[in-house]
Amino acid sequence: MLVACLEARGASRPGRPDWRFGFAEPEIHMPTAREEAADDEGQGVGTRWAVLVAGSSGYGNYRHQADVCHAYQILKKGGLKEENIVVFMYDDIATNQLNPRPGVIINHPKGDDVYAGVPKDYTGRNVTAENLYAVLLGDKSAVKGGSGKVVSSKSNDRIFLYYSDHGGPGVLGMPNMPFLYAMDFINVLKKKHAAKGYQEMVIYVEACESGSVFEGIMPKDLDIYVTTASNAQESSFAFYCPGMEPSPPPKYITCLGDLYSVAWMEDSETHNLKKETIKQQYHVVKQRTSNFNKYNAGSHVMEYGNQSIKDERLYLYQGFDPAMVNFPPNRVPPEYMGVVNQRDGDLHFLWQMVKKTEDNSEKRKEILGQISSTMRHRIHLDGSIEMIGALLFGPERGSSVLTAVREPGLPLVDDWKCLKSMVRVFETHCGSLTQYGMKHMRAFANICNGRVTRESMEEACASACGGHGGLWHPSNLGYSA
Repeated sequence: MLVACLEARGASRPGRPDWRFGFAEPEIHMPTAREEAADDEGQGVGTRWAVLVAGSSGYGNYRHQADVCHAYQILKKGGLKEENIVVFMYDDIATNQLNPRPGVIINHPKGDDVYAGVPKDYTGRNVTAENLYAVLLGDKSAVKGGSGKVVSSKSNDRIFLYYSDHGGPGVLGMPNMPFLYAMDFINVLKKKHAAKGYQEMVIYVEACESGSVFEGIMPKDLDIYVTTASNAQESSFAFYCPGMEPSPPPKYITCLGDLYSVAWMEDSETHNLKKETIKQQYHVVKQRTSNFNKYNAGSHVMEYGNQSIKDERLYLYQGFDPAMVNFPPNRVPPEYMGVVNQRDGDLHFLWQMVKKTEDNSEKRKEILGQISSTMRHRIHLDGSIEMIGALLFGPERGSSVLTAVREPGLPLVDDWKCLKSMVRVFETHCGSLTQYGMKHMRAFANICNGRVTRESMEEACASACGGHGGLWHPSNLGYSA
């Protein structure tokens, strides 16, 4: 499954970056103080704010917290103040017993520590969708736990929001239930805009089916520009995984980053952000995230919202590090890169653990048991959804109705409250969706679009699942809605 990727070597001559994407950029020179002042004055720069969210937990999801920590280091070097950067991460990776470098997190096989200095604003049980909404709205009274830091932005400020985790049609994951639902999130953005809480906002989202969070429901008049790692119906991909080249150091048994996230951050680190526009970064990231047009192991980077914002320069959101002005980039060969589907990241991690343990050991048996349990629950989820479709729409139509994709520009579902209701009914009878089962959110959306009643859904779920419980019951894992 994994294919070797040539290691990036060498550098272009200073001031002449060449990413080998079929183009070369114009020479970059050190801006004078007068130029920098003119840039700020011309763009009306207020305070730069940032919200960074890692929506997962567990060592198998190492990459999401590594992404967010890396993003923090870029913004901090770019001059954003710690008081203006809010970080959400479970914080169970750096000190995890499986981490071969205790207290250190890396986002590249040969990368430096990105964990040092990262503020622990919202960690553990405080990484929730509700806290994220409160932080974005600047509502300190609504925050539960954590540092209490919120985005107290003014009308001339700019906000950069970056999210990395698992996703599914219409949802983004959180380490504490419930999920972040698209319409709830969009409503928060509308409230922030109505309160004149910013001048402009840029949002980057790394997750499977992340385009579905904005497709058909993201207004163009909120002064917000969004890019997502994938469209509304495809996975995104983990990167720098064991078995790849360059591979993580030998003792690492988990992926270090995600393809889209690594693409934008390594681009930001190797360019003068006072010269590079959001649009330029979008095109570079789009090409690299496509795995150089090999979409079976890459995804379609999408854009939503106010398209005029992408003509602005990146420093307005990510800041500017003078040391990067003539920094030569790593060369990224236009070759296929080995990646892992986000949803298979947990199994890839567990299999690496198996390979590191001795034959017939109790530890090996325990890990194989985890793999078996995970696979059985996946099979149960897939089978239950298929059975429910047949019970609701008939054996001939069930599968086609549940997997139907709406025309581009239409929202995933007409009634978002119905979507949450159907998810909750399913989980009550059939067990937690988990990060894998998020892929079935389109099925629940189509059940709602088909005007199925809650009573009919209760009946179908009870018949299909018969009270599937145990470890996977939402009483243990929490409800997704």
